[in-house]
Amino acid sequence: MSLVTATPVQTGPKRNGLVTALGKLTRAREASIVLAVLVVVFAATLKNPNFLFSADGYRDLWLTPSLLALVAVGQAVVLITRNVDLSVGSVLGLSAYLTGRLFIDLPGLPVIVVIAIAVIFGGLLGLINGALVAFARVPALVITLGTMYVYRGINVWWTGSDRINASDMPKSFLALGTAQFLTIPVLTIIALVVLIAVAWWMKNTRGGRESYAIGSDPGAAELYGLPVTKRILTAFVLSGALAGFAGVLYAARYGTISSQAGSGWELDAVGAAVIGGVAIFGGVGSVWGAAIGAILLMTINRALPVLGVPDFWQRAVVGVLIISAIVLDRLLSLRQHRKLIEEREIQR
Repeated sequence: MSLVTATPVQTGPKRNGLVTALGKLTRAREASIVLAVLVVVFAATLKNPNFLFSADGYRDLWLTPSLLALVAVGQAVVLITRNVDLSVGSVLGLSAYLTGRLFIDLPGLPVIVVIAIAVIFGGLLGLINGALVAFARVPALVITLGTMYVYRGINVWWTGSDRINASDMPKSFLALGTAQFLTIPVLTIIALVVLIAVAWWMKNTRGGRESYAIGSDPGAAELYGLPVTKRILTAFVLSGALAGFAGVLYAARYGTISSQAGSGWELDAVGAAVIGGVAIFGGVGSVWGAAIGAILLMTINRALPVLGVPDFWQRAVVGVLIISAIVLDRLLSLRQHRKLIEEREIQR
C-alpha cells in the first residue's frame, strides 16, 4: 500500500509515469520488508521456539515495535517534506516524565486529561522546531539537533537523580501497558489506529498531498503558491504530538521513567522510516513503510541475541540496513532522473 502522490507542480504523462513507477517501487519495498520480518521471526523461532510460541514472546512481538512505530510515523511525515526531526527522543522523554509528574502532583486527574496534556505538550515542542525551520530558514538537521540537546537538558534538569516508579501512577493507567484485546496488546491497536488515521490524511487530504509536493521540489512548490510554511509547521507539530503520545504510552508500558527515557529513539525513528522506503531527500514514501520499518528494526533487536549475535554486530546490522536503504533510494532517484532526461531528449 503506497501513499506516493503526484504533485500539482509537475503534471503530464511523464510525471504521472514517474509517480506510478515510484508507487510500484514503494509497494515492492514494503513487501520486501514484511518478508524480511517473517524471515527474522522464523530464524529466531527455529533457534528458540519461545521467541514466538510463548505468551511473553508472542506479546512482545506485537508490543515492542508499537511505540517506535508511532514516533516513526511522525518522523516519516517530516521526512516527506524534505526535513528531519532529531528531537523526537527528547520530546518522548520529557512527555513521559510530565505524565508521571501530573499523576503525582495532581492526584485524581483523569487519565484522558493527562494523555491530552502530554500530546499537546509534545505538539508545542514540535511547533518550536517547525517555527525555527520555517521562519528562520535554518536547515532542520541543525535546528532539531540543537533542540534535541536543549529538550534533553531540560529533562535531566527537571528529573535530576529522581525517577518515577509504577507505584506513583494509577493502576488503571498502567493497565494500558499490559491490556490485550483478542490476544493483541491494546498499545498495538492504538498505534494501528493512529497509523491508519495519518495514512488516510497523507493520501486523501490536500495537506497530505501538498506535503509530498513540497518534499519533491520545495522551490517549485513555492512558485506554484503552495503553503510551504504551513505544511512544514503541520509536519513538525504532528511529529512532536506523536512523540508526546508515545511518551505517555512509554510510561504505561514500562512503569519507570528516568531522565534517559527515549534516549536514542530519534535515530531509530529516522532509521525505521528510511528502511521503510521514505526517501531522506523528501517527496517519496509512506507512513505504512515507516511503521513496517520500525517492526523490522525492533524484531531484529530482539532476534539477534537469540541467534547468538554479539551486541556490536547487532548495531552494525541496523547501520548496514540504514546505509543500504539510503544508497538504494539515491541510486533509484538518479536512475529515474536519467530516464526523464532521455524522454525529454526523445521528445525534442
